[in-house]
Amino acid sequence: MDFLYFLDLSQSIIDGVLFGAIYSLIGIGFTLIFGVMHKINLSYAAASIGAAYLSLLVVSAVPAPLVYVAAAMMGGLLGWLVYLICFRFLPLDNPLASLMSTVGMLLAIEELISHVTRGMPLNFPALFASTNIELGPYFIRGDLLFVFVLGCIAMVALMQLLKRTRLGLATRAVAQQPVAAQLCGMSVNATNASTFVIAGLLGGTAGAMAGAAIGVLSPLMTLPLTVKGLVVTVIGGLGSIPGAIVAGLIVGGVENLFQFLRGVSERDIYVMLMLFVFLVFRPGGLFAAPGGRD
Repeated sequence: MDFLYFLDLSQSIIDGVLFGAIYSLIGIGFTLIFGVMHKINLSYAAASIGAAYLSLLVVSAVPAPLVYVAAAMMGGLLGWLVYLICFRFLPLDNPLASLMSTVGMLLAIEELISHVTRGMPLNFPALFASTNIELGPYFIRGDLLFVFVLGCIAMVALMQLLKRTRLGLATRAVAQQPVAAQLCGMSVNATNASTFVIAGLLGGTAGAMAGAAIGVLSPLMTLPLTVKGLVVTVIGGLGSIPGAIVAGLIVGGVENLFQFLRGVSERDIYVMLMLFVFLVFRPGGLFAAPGGRD
């Protein structure tokens, strides 16, 4: 009986880590924007879910895998719109203005989704949902494995873009020394907009991954994803992309662990307690970059 209990416990952690790839992508989006502009975009997770909803417009016209591409594209578009509305024309020396504008955008997106869908969940195409991979005594859900692999591909693509392209060089330069970047001929506004588009591409992918893992999209998903994304950003270390990746997997595993031990109604309590522990004993996060930047 103890062995079976251990198997169920470890199975829950494995499922949570696979699902945690979604949290990693959301945390990376928060981290990218904070690293470049030193501002928090609280509407990011809501826009990610909104992008997944928009991708459903083409679900009947294209093969299912292309729905995820459509979600990423819609995420990039929404990211650009959020930058234009909530950041581009607001004073840079007033962080409260941009923060409150993104809160308003979060509420606007959430209300728009609720109004259009009448608050009803919509089915989302989940690839490999009927596939289970047996590894010894464990069963790996095909949809969760697909979500994890897709998340890893997105993370690797992002790291390569940041390290090996001119856009990545400009993004890192603006994040570290915006004045020096301007003196070198880089456009800060264009780089900021590009960062929001890149973060939006990741967010749209994460929104589609969440729909695939759960099987449905719901307006109720926006707030939990926002909270978990912020928790991942803090635990990983503000401005640290590797930290966001690792923290997302940890949060996913811990969440499922306490869901198994204490039930779904208490799991978020323990995730928040983990956040408080990090704030007290390691406020810089797991991979705090020098000076708080990547």
